[in-house]
Amino acid sequence: MIGAILGDIIGSPYEFENHKNKDFPLFSKKSRLTDDSIMTLAIGKAMMETQREVPLEEGMDYTFIQKLQKNAIFYMQTFGRKYPNCGFGHGFYTWIFSEQPKPYNSFGNGAAMRISPIGFFAKSEKEVRLLSKAVTEVTHNHLEGLKGAEAIAMCIFAGCQGKTKAEIKEIARKYYKMDFTIDEIRPRYGFSPTCQDTVPQSIQCFLESKNFEDAIRIAISLGGDSDTIGAITGSIAQSYYGVPKELEEKGLEYLDKDLKVIYMEWKNTILERKG
Repeated sequence: MIGAILGDIIGSPYEFENHKNKDFPLFSKKSRLTDDSIMTLAIGKAMMETQREVPLEEGMDYTFIQKLQKNAIFYMQTFGRKYPNCGFGHGFYTWIFSEQPKPYNSFGNGAAMRISPIGFFAKSEKEVRLLSKAVTEVTHNHLEGLKGAEAIAMCIFAGCQGKTKAEIKEIARKYYKMDFTIDEIRPRYGFSPTCQDTVPQSIQCFLESKNFEDAIRIAISLGGDSDTIGAITGSIAQSYYGVPKELEEKGLEYLDKDLKVIYMEWKNTILERKG
């Protein structure tokens, strides 16, 4: 989760003022928390509350999935209404304030930027698919939205399992053509809010990286929807490299008290679940 949050914060100054190289300060006066982090924390909270209410025993069942969807809706709306000015797109903003929220056939990259808690929580590929679909289809029920979220969750899960980059790339190829390099596409790459134009690119940013910070720098250097590409890339990079303690501490400075409590609760939950 912290990988996504850091990628979001670091990328936030460059979303509409793209920086097409890797030389830039990681944090500046313009750095801020955006909807990417807020919704990632909301999904994490939904997972934790569902686990408390419907404890897992032999695996995911219908009751767990149904409760998770209700919690995902509740916490995304609750967090969204508490932080309404953090950069939500029009469709999602309308959904947040709807009294009867329904999926709206979206294939926006919001599906992928908030999915990282699933990749870290799941204990099998089957769980990844079930959980990813559950928390995604409440808003992004377009096939491209569902695919983008699942692809990132699967890459994160693979990173947590100690898979190699070659193995993670093979997983990505089940969803997208991964036949490009970042240097090849950077000159012509521009802003796009869709999964199909940001998810494979974010995966490639990770694949070409040397460490966590390098992954984020490559992501920002690509341009486009920089905070979201940073969040998606950062979430995979965390699963593979981990996150330097000093960067985690710096990122947490951008969270208010309530969000920081949720993050620490999530961190402890994952440690217990994986332990």
